[in-house]
Amino acid sequence: MEKFFLIITICTIIMTAPIISKIVKAPIVVVEIVLGVICGYLGLIYDDETLKLVAKFGFVYLMFLAGLEINFKLVKVIKATLAVNVVLYFILLYTISALVCWVFDLGLTYFVALPIFSLGMIMMLIKEYGKEEPWLNLALSIGVVGEVISILALTLFSGWTEHGLSISFFVSILTIISVVIVTILLLRLSYMIFWWFPELKKFLIPDTQNDKHDQDIRFSISLLLILVSIMLILKIDVVLGAFTAGLFFKMFFNQKHELLEKIESFGFGFFAPIFFIYTGSTVKLDMITYDILEHAIFIMCAIIFIRLISSYLVFYNYLKFKQTTLFALSDSMPLTFMVAIAMLSYNYGLITQAEYFSFIIASMIDGLFIMILIRKLYKTFNLQPQKILK
Repeated sequence: MEKFFLIITICTIIMTAPIISKIVKAPIVVVEIVLGVICGYLGLIYDDETLKLVAKFGFVYLMFLAGLEINFKLVKVIKATLAVNVVLYFILLYTISALVCWVFDLGLTYFVALPIFSLGMIMMLIKEYGKEEPWLNLALSIGVVGEVISILALTLFSGWTEHGLSISFFVSILTIISVVIVTILLLRLSYMIFWWFPELKKFLIPDTQNDKHDQDIRFSISLLLILVSIMLILKIDVVLGAFTAGLFFKMFFNQKHELLEKIESFGFGFFAPIFFIYTGSTVKLDMITYDILEHAIFIMCAIIFIRLISSYLVFYNYLKFKQTTLFALSDSMPLTFMVAIAMLSYNYGLITQAEYFSFIIASMIDGLFIMILIRKLYKTFNLQPQKILK
């Protein structure tokens, strides 16, 4: 019977969140997380394995959508004019992170966590502000690189905490590097196959008027789950498989607008909200102390600080002040990977329980605060899209 009330609670939040978002004029993801926190505190949402699995799939689906949103025109612009800037940006992120850790005497967990990236919240920004904003396009494109670096960092960190500097540790490094290389080669091979046999596209995904069995949805979701399963077998973060599936459709089926709309509707309308609701419900309000909250605010400020400094030093000449500020803030919400690193560190005794709660709360407050701040700044700045990035 309890599961019925859990389902009713989740579905009620999904239905009412857009209405509440309009009334309070707050981003919908903020409303979903806050409602998740409240319902979790009241006991309406509890730790349930089925809910956890669906929430995890919601995050995976968000990464699938991230692959679908890649702007290849912008990637070419970045490759031609900003490649050095991108490399410098990541060097600065980790350098400033190391400096912060040295000044405040913080451990390895903080060095890995502070510069970490996650595309989940960026996808919600794209849903709200569209694909035409230069700062958001750049955030997504650089976020992809950051996500891959973050996956590598998480794999290294996980391997080090679990195995130390053993053979298993180096095997995990070689595995993820090999997977990235194989993924690139397979995408190249697919490009060649579809170029030589263009009719193969219609065979896999027929035109809408000829698709009587929803083959487009069958193929897309099946490919997503197959690639995610392969990542699970290889013990690599499933984000890489989900993103690759989205990238595959963006590269070869971009003209299938109805399919892309179907996929986005399922994601933003159902699976993503469940992820954010569940994430909010994991915050235990009754265990929060002043010290935990203070440390959480410190972590959040450190995350924002290192990105603002790095962004102004690297991208100011390209985006100018207003868009550089929005770009830095949009890349400052590493919600999911922050939670993953905190959980890993806590399980292996690298941080205390209080620090663990601080990381969890920081990831929540960070997402809520920045989503609201970006909305306020966006209206204040009154920006106009630049055609070069369309």
